[in-house]
Amino acid sequence: MQYQRKILITGGAGNIGGALAGCLAKDPANYVVVVDDLSTGSATKLPDPKLPNWRFIKLDVNEQPAIASVMTSTAFDYVFHYAAVVGVQRTLNHPLLVLRDIEGIKNILELSKNTGVRRVFYSSSSEVYGEPFEIPQNEHTTPLNSRLPYAIVKNLGESFFKSYEQEFGLAYTIFRFFNTYGPRQSEDFVLPKMVAAALTGKPLTVYGDGSQTRTFCYVDDNIETTRRALYDDLLINETANVGSDHEVTILELAKMVAHQAGGTALITHLPPLPEGDMTRRCPDISKMKAILGRELVPLRLGIERLIKSKRG
Repeated sequence: MQYQRKILITGGAGNIGGALAGCLAKDPANYVVVVDDLSTGSATKLPDPKLPNWRFIKLDVNEQPAIASVMTSTAFDYVFHYAAVVGVQRTLNHPLLVLRDIEGIKNILELSKNTGVRRVFYSSSSEVYGEPFEIPQNEHTTPLNSRLPYAIVKNLGESFFKSYEQEFGLAYTIFRFFNTYGPRQSEDFVLPKMVAAALTGKPLTVYGDGSQTRTFCYVDDNIETTRRALYDDLLINETANVGSDHEVTILELAKMVAHQAGGTALITHLPPLPEGDMTRRCPDISKMKAILGRELVPLRLGIERLIKSKRG
């Protein structure tokens, strides 16, 4: 069968990668190959097994021979490089594991250049901003203030993607993802962790006084943005924040979750994290809003959906 698009998604068994793979596999014009080493991803996040136009290959993109065998055997049109070590504590505890992801970035770009890939998409992160110098955090005016290994690797990855476009004409799109949550996100992350605690009668834990702020983007808004960037040839050779611009303190978030889960959960405070817990996060999402042309899913509605999915 002739497919309109052949798409490779690395890290496609993760929260965002799995949702993207599931979305793109529903389109019969696409042939989707998902690769993941399942170190932090899960096979439960892969697309519907009844769909005929996708396949999964377990491999580590940091191992050049493994990913080369996939990319030289299929002429991909587009590559989404979402594979990475994730989770604040995991990345703080295993910095060498994080730095190893540089090899995967180089492998994907070199193979994309050599196999005729039309555009590569990269999952960068809000972490590249570090402590904010301005709010909202803008793609072009906010300095990248990275200190932690995870943030440094994401920043370096952005430079690699831009350099391959400059040297070889390989088109790219860089997504700086801010907190993206949904039913498939693991409990390593703050919002599903709070929901799980509230539904099982455990205290909701907050580090420090809870005054640090974050924004939370429902996964459907993230996926629609990235899908349209692909289908409509948008954000070519651009960097775009993808997230929500509704800023909330972590303490306010805990109170919202407790209330929506039934109002009986207790909130406890733990000592502040020694590093990695930035005081504020809030992106300028003008590009994302222009693409969507609608309001984002409100946080209260997203939490409601998350609670419903956990309750089954």
